[in-house]
Amino acid sequence: MQIREIMHQGANVINCNLSIQEAAKMMKEKDIGALPVERDDKMVGMITDRDITIRVVASGKSPKDTKIHECMTEGISWCFDDDDIEDVSKKMRERKQRRIPVVNRDKRLVGMVSLAELAGKTKDPKLSHEILSSVAQSH
Repeated sequence: MQIREIMHQGANVINCNLSIQEAAKMMKEKDIGALPVERDDKMVGMITDRDITIRVVASGKSPKDTKIHECMTEGISWCFDDDDIEDVSKKMRERKQRRIPVVNRDKRLVGMVSLAELAGKTKDPKLSHEILSSVAQSH
């Protein structure tokens, strides 16, 4: 089974020079917990609700004044939409990633997939158990 069969279609991105407050608003409006971050039309990192909580709020920084590039997780791991589910879940478990952007072969963002989606939509009970166990252990 390929990732495109289970991924969440479409994804939002946010520019690295916008404020954390703007990222949080987008997350609230879209009911999502992570956004790929772009600079010059290229994905350069991810910003998560956890990044905002730990790196901004808990550090006493102003969400209105702090830019996304100041607290995002730099670098980005992604998968292709035609990658095999088991290969992607292994990659995510090894890197302790809960979510990963999905790109097409033209390297254009076409969706997102989470470990929870992989666990919920796979037909393999052993794989589901491994995925859910890794999600529980990652935090």
